[in-house]
Amino acid sequence: MDITRRHILTGFAAAAAGILLKGNVMADTSKSPVIPRYPNEHYYKSDGTFDVEAAKAAYFEMFEAFHYPIVDRLRTDEFWAVDFGMGNFAEVGMGGIFWVNNKEHDYFGHDIYLLPGQMIPEHRHVRTEDAAPKMEGWQPRHGWCYIYGEGDPTPGVEARIPASHRGCAKARVEKKLLPGEVGMLGGPEQWHWMYAPEGAIVTEYATYHDGTGLRFSHPDVKF
Repeated sequence: MDITRRHILTGFAAAAAGILLKGNVMADTSKSPVIPRYPNEHYYKSDGTFDVEAAKAAYFEMFEAFHYPIVDRLRTDEFWAVDFGMGNFAEVGMGGIFWVNNKEHDYFGHDIYLLPGQMIPEHRHVRTEDAAPKMEGWQPRHGWCYIYGEGDPTPGVEARIPASHRGCAKARVEKKLLPGEVGMLGGPEQWHWMYAPEGAIVTEYATYHDGTGLRFSHPDVKF
């Protein structure tokens, strides 16, 4: 058989076109994973206290739906879930794990877990005796999210601010982040927050996290 360079290149081009076509078809026909949604009372015990184990169980269900690896560290207390003291975990709450938080060399790696409809309450990171104001970037790994920062409000943003924060949110510049995209904090000590209407797993890249520099805009938040 007379195989020429032209034949080879033509074959590669046809194969590549077929792969791209299949990829597009898969993208068009694929469906988002089904992540269970529970009413807020599901996450609270009969005495009204926050049920951390129920919250973690819901995150594990989300991990499985997204095919996110459940490594051994996620089965320890390093994986945490919080309702920020607001008693409304279904709307204001998050899970997470600090993979690394290095004060000496000033770097931090964090995975953020948000169930469908959850937000991280608006906050900022101020300078402390031990650390400069924390700077952050966020990259959705599974699902997608909105991030909010300071500046001229995005038109229509009011309708997407969860009810608990409509009266206090200062950060109203909205950006939608899809998997693989990266959003950045606008500047030191700026107000910001995050919201995942359909649930998301987001990797955060940042400088050292000093919890004493954390400030919230909502007066009822406790952390």
